[in-house]
Amino acid sequence: MPSRISDTVFSEPSGRGHAAVMFAGAAVFLGLYGYAGADSSARWLLVMAGGNALSGIAESLPAARRRAAGAFRLAAISLLLCLLAAATFAPEFVVG
Repeated sequence: MPSRISDTVFSEPSGRGHAAVMFAGAAVFLGLYGYAGADSSARWLLVMAGGNALSGIAESLPAARRRAAGAFRLAAISLLLCLLAAATFAPEFVVG
């Protein structure tokens, strides 16, 4: 019996609408990082932009590329979980 997580992660990509939202989110995070300045402690915005970009790539793939979309989704989840772990266990690396 397949699990719900496997069904969700390796489902068909949602399409261009969801991908556009993810890419727009990545652009917003990059804009905020640029506004804050590259030498500031806002490097976590780059991680958020990367997670959104990976999710956008996953959702923009053709419907037949379920495994590739799942791999991009798992990469995005892993990246954002690493940011969460860093904020929890070593907040000085995240906020400066």
